[in-house]
Amino acid sequence: MADSRASVLFVCVHNAGRSQMAAAWLTHLSGGRVEVRSAGTLPAKDVNPQAVQAMREVGIDLTGQSPALLDIEAVQASDFVITMGCGDTCPIFPGKTYRDWDLPDPAGADLDTVRGIRDAIKGRVEDLIAEIDALHGLHVSRS
Repeated sequence: MADSRASVLFVCVHNAGRSQMAAAWLTHLSGGRVEVRSAGTLPAKDVNPQAVQAMREVGIDLTGQSPALLDIEAVQASDFVITMGCGDTCPIFPGKTYRDWDLPDPAGADLDTVRGIRDAIKGRVEDLIAEIDALHGLHVSRS
């Protein structure tokens, strides 16, 4: 049977901070009812340690995550593509819902700054869940 869940791809340049935190929030807050991917146009070697720490503080573990290279198949397989600072390098396909989230890059930022980015991402993910709920008839509880 085909997977009928809505699917979301988060894309940023390095796939080491914003997109990793967004994917983790969506996975956590949707309870697995949304298929989640993340990738970068120029992926870093490792996830940003400040992002790992900031997410650990809210009970979400990013230590097993690795930055991934954006590929066409991931975009084609996603209903929603959320970009964060990758500009024109993100491929555009008809029939996908695109959102560009203007969020600061946590690379090189102190932990307090990364916490603010983490919290801003959570709010946007909650809004995205509400949009998915309205469009796909899902009932995903917020925590």
